[in-house]
Amino acid sequence: MENIVIFLILLTIGYTSGTILERRHFKNIRQREKQTISLPTIMLKKPLNDKEIKDVRLVNGSVVISVDYFKKFVASLMNFFGGRISTYETLVDRARRESILRMKEDAGDAAEIINIRIETSSISKNSSQNIGAVEVLAYGTAVYR
Repeated sequence: MENIVIFLILLTIGYTSGTILERRHFKNIRQREKQTISLPTIMLKKPLNDKEIKDVRLVNGSVVISVDYFKKFVASLMNFFGGRISTYETLVDRARRESILRMKEDAGDAAEIINIRIETSSISKNSSQNIGAVEVLAYGTAVYR
């Protein structure tokens, strides 16, 4: 009985702290996206217009975001019963958006970032191959005019 109480307490702490931190991070991401909305980031290999290019530079942004205890628990249940694991979707969305923002911040005063690519990988914490964290790397070519 004591183990169940400890498990429920840890589950509640994981859910509460994870939700608070995730909401805070999403709020920060939305604010920074508004600040960098004027910098186009496109997957095309050529710039949007033919104006003179002064310089180009490889820019990147990388982030590693860990999974909280509650998300692991819900994901293991969904894995057992089958279906979409929506708890990981928000994790990947946050990581993707954060890496793109870091790439834009790395570009400084670029006119645009072209040929962007996004790489995702999971980091396991134990031998059972449960996801412990997700790493996302965004990179592209910053064009300066």
